[in-house]
Amino acid sequence: MIHAPARPPWNRRLPAYLAMCVALCLKVLPEGRRMRARIALTRCTLPLPPADPGHVRQLYEAVLACQPPWWRGQIDCKERALATVLACALTGRRCRLVLGARTLPAAFHAWVATIDDTAIGHEEAGGRDHPWTAVYTTP
Repeated sequence: MIHAPARPPWNRRLPAYLAMCVALCLKVLPEGRRMRARIALTRCTLPLPPADPGHVRQLYEAVLACQPPWWRGQIDCKERALATVLACALTGRRCRLVLGARTLPAAFHAWVATIDDTAIGHEEAGGRDHPWTAVYTTP
């Protein structure tokens, strides 16, 4: 059974909720433009100073806990990772969006990495038994 994460404090919940709304609104774009928009949004965070892994982990957990009530569908890893990057930017820090893949079984996954390559959300989709390989990392 999956339990919802504990409700984070408002100073993490507000940026997480706003970032999740932006990430979900990108789903209305045509399929070919969604990934370009995600990458363009993450590149806008380049001037910000890097975030420490603890701060990014707290924001990632806040994003997991902040599913908007108007969204009835499943939220994919791409939206969660983008929302974490945007929530981090709203707090004045930056982290990186990582897109990866694996073989046997073939699958794609997105997660967040700090500047010192601490992966957050990497283990979410069964990355222990079939490791993920980073294909693209935003600068």
